Amino acid sequence: MRAFRECFDVVVVGGGHAGCEAASAAARLGARTVLVTFDLDLIAEMSCNPSVGGIAKGHLVREIDALGGIMAEVADKTGIQFRLLNSSRGPAVQAPRCQSDKASYRKEMRARLESQPNLWLQQSEVVGIVVEGGEARAVELSDGTVVGARAVVITTGTFLNGLIHIGDQRIAAGRRGEAPSIRLAQDLRRIEFRVGRLKTGTPPRLDRRTIDYGQFEEQKGDAEPTFFSFRTRKVSLPQVSCHVGYTNERLHRLLRSNLKRSALYGGAIVGIGPRYCPSIEDKVVKFADKERHQIFLEPEGLETEEVYLNGMSTSMPADIQQEMVRAVPGLEHARIVRPAYAIEYDFVDPTELEPTLETRRVARLFHAGQINGTTGYEEAAAQGMVAGINAALRAAGKEGVVFARTDSYLGILIDDLVTRGVDEPYRMFTSRSELRLSLRIDNADARLAPIGHSLGLVSYADYLSCRKKYEEAARMRRFLQEQRWDPAVLPLRGVDPSAAKGLTLEQLLRRPGTSLDEFEPVMRARNVWLSAEARRSVEIEVRYQGYIEQQRLDAEKMRRLSLRRIPDDLDYATISGLSREVKEKLSRVRPKDLATAGRIPGVTPAAVSILNIQLELRQARRRTGR
Repeated sequence: MRAFRECFDVVVVGGGHAGCEAASAAARLGARTVLVTFDLDLIAEMSCNPSVGGIAKGHLVREIDALGGIMAEVADKTGIQFRLLNSSRGPAVQAPRCQSDKASYRKEMRARLESQPNLWLQQSEVVGIVVEGGEARAVELSDGTVVGARAVVITTGTFLNGLIHIGDQRIAAGRRGEAPSIRLAQDLRRIEFRVGRLKTGTPPRLDRRTIDYGQFEEQKGDAEPTFFSFRTRKVSLPQVSCHVGYTNERLHRLLRSNLKRSALYGGAIVGIGPRYCPSIEDKVVKFADKERHQIFLEPEGLETEEVYLNGMSTSMPADIQQEMVRAVPGLEHARIVRPAYAIEYDFVDPTELEPTLETRRVARLFHAGQINGTTGYEEAAAQGMVAGINAALRAAGKEGVVFARTDSYLGILIDDLVTRGVDEPYRMFTSRSELRLSLRIDNADARLAPIGHSLGLVSYADYLSCRKKYEEAARMRRFLQEQRWDPAVLPLRGVDPSAAKGLTLEQLLRRPGTSLDEFEPVMRARNVWLSAEARRSVEIEVRYQGYIEQQRLDAEKMRRLSLRRIPDDLDYATISGLSREVKEKLSRVRPKDLATAGRIPGVTPAAVSILNIQLELRQARRRTGR
């Protein structure tokens, strides 16, 4: 075996959001870890929108926090506007979002990493993976240094063969102004990973001083912020407003008359972009009936004049971009600080991965983030957390951790990637969950803190606090179930005493418009106390009990299917009754159980039934010794 100048338990390649979580998790689990990145000053750079969270994305950040990750606390500490999205809708789709101070976020994340024991940071370029005996044993740096590792995590973001497009201008780059990772991309192809090409983009950044904000609608943050971390209690930075505006027919005409100058519509871009986050050209072409599209002015920080023009991502040339911006009322004199661009990059087919995010082709090698075909800081950080945990466990010779899709959005994200693959940049939505009423932001700690504590990522004090909160909630449920309503003691507005006579407080709580706050006199008299956080969870559990119980039954069915393990050596080609397409997909994905097999696109319930019969026959033959 080759001798290395220096050896670590875990080497993390890339300092984006995935790399930060991976390195932190691995180091906290006791693995001697090094994070290698192009530029240490750009660790956790928010290269696109300076924000964290959003629908489903906020769920992921809460889950990262519940497991003991760091993104939530960094976002809370550097947030300059907090909003709970979908606050008027049901609890399953409510999610926190914060506008971040871009520079502060980067500095805070680096400070966290530098203060983490067992973790070292190194500025360099990784150009290759050293594979020996089918295992990743080291990484090679651009200066020829070879760094040994018991496990390697690749989190390269958009840097693999990155190519920026601004009209007909082409710039080889991982982000604007930063070199792409060419040699590592070539090395992954040499290893014969299945590599594809994806595309994403950014809008122009404007100078705040050249904007007429009087033409836009002010959007303030919430008076009572909803934080990402269960430990955050107050805001740390001054709070600011965002502003909302709209495109118009003048802008749409300009785009239609210049479509050929767009890199996207001019044919220069071959990578597939995110359908759910289209460029402004795409919006105008594909939604031609729309008279206007919403745009947002979002400040990039407290100590910069740069404003992010959310909703106007484009690959138009710079001169057209300036005309586009000035076609919007309020932006007639706006100055572009940084032009918009589209970027193409390589990704590796995520069906090449195990549910632990270890690659099947090379043992001890893990992929996380946009290399797996995802988009977004939150999806990247979630994968980084899982990859970092499993890389540390692999380095220590321990069994990896798999997150079930019935228990977390983390599990859904990874299960979707490894079973379905991607044909466009993957983004998390609440609609991807079959059990979304059970996977809420308020109960992420109940679902995942026990796992984080068992791994050693969640402190005993935090775990104890979590347990105490849900023990209090359980006592409150018992109180509500046992206490019957006495209108003489507790008069309630809008409740007819004769119609509600004999009802328990829990039954009353299910009535529209009734809240736990109205039971305060009885709760105080009985010395039943509950924090606001736990109170919210109790109200949801009571009001949606029937739906939650049905989802629990659905989860149990999925769990039973997941117990039917599929042997690694099963030859799908020999199973009669399966179509050729199904055989090929099962052979490529190699699902671990029937539940996973059933989620592979094209694998029908009938095919799962045939597979189940084959497993039963195989088991019977083994019992009889035939």
